[in-house]
Amino acid sequence: MSRKTYDCIIIGAGIAGLQAAIQLGRYLRHVLVIDNQNGRSNLCRGYHNILGWPEGVSGETLRELGKQQATSLGILFQQDTVSDVKKNKNEFTLQTVKGETYHTKTVLISTGVKDNIPKIKDIEQWLGRSIYVCPDCDGYEVKDKQALVLGTGKTGANLSLTLTYFTNRITFINHGGKVIEQEAKEKLQQKNITIIDGEIEAIVGTEEFEGVQLANGQVINGDKAFIGFGGNKVHSEIASKLGVELLENKHILVDPRTKETNITNVWAAGDVVAHSEQVTIAMADGCQAAIWIHKRLLQGI
Repeated sequence: MSRKTYDCIIIGAGIAGLQAAIQLGRYLRHVLVIDNQNGRSNLCRGYHNILGWPEGVSGETLRELGKQQATSLGILFQQDTVSDVKKNKNEFTLQTVKGETYHTKTVLISTGVKDNIPKIKDIEQWLGRSIYVCPDCDGYEVKDKQALVLGTGKTGANLSLTLTYFTNRITFINHGGKVIEQEAKEKLQQKNITIIDGEIEAIVGTEEFEGVQLANGQVINGDKAFIGFGGNKVHSEIASKLGVELLENKHILVDPRTKETNITNVWAAGDVVAHSEQVTIAMADGCQAAIWIHKRLLQGI
């Protein structure tokens, strides 16, 4: 079997990984992208704050277009999961769940974050269409509308308060029944936010989002909704194996200019990095990391 060696291996084919792949492809670099097709952008049915897409674009569309563009530039893709990585002098050896072994001069970690989305019937089909996860991305979508916050405890309460910048018509459904601290409850009351304790069973709506149905049969109507459960999973396990510096919340620290980590020849980009989790930032991260990966490769490592 021939030895598989690359200029760079990108772990994760989300928005950051794909943008990096495109840039490295335009540098004529020999690059492999390894991805398990389980990234958060697969679920979003519509991003609305991206230049050039005023009507919104799905994560699926962005990923498919990005992969096509990267492939046309000679980038290789493998659907798999990296299970281990080791550094030996100026080379990295990666092992995968499917039993493959790859070698590379540089590594870009763009493994992202996975949102904590509870098992509520039909919720996934509305993500990015009428149900959102990020107020910075999509708070505008609930401007002056009846907004539901599907969340729990402190996280849901804080999200509800954040959304008062855009609307004063908010209902917080405390799914799971976590206790809301008295101070937070008073702030919610001051903002006239309705609080309902109850298990959410299903999303209501066919052509348009209409609200949610609770386990007791009650229907709570709303125009749009946000998810606020906390506990999102930061996929920095591979970074940790390499000794990459992480924050307490498991996000990766990088050089703000180059996106390189504290481990030489290991870069990180996208939501796994410690910053605002935005598609446009992920694109910028991926491009910037690729530029500096190319510069390092020019040094003959």
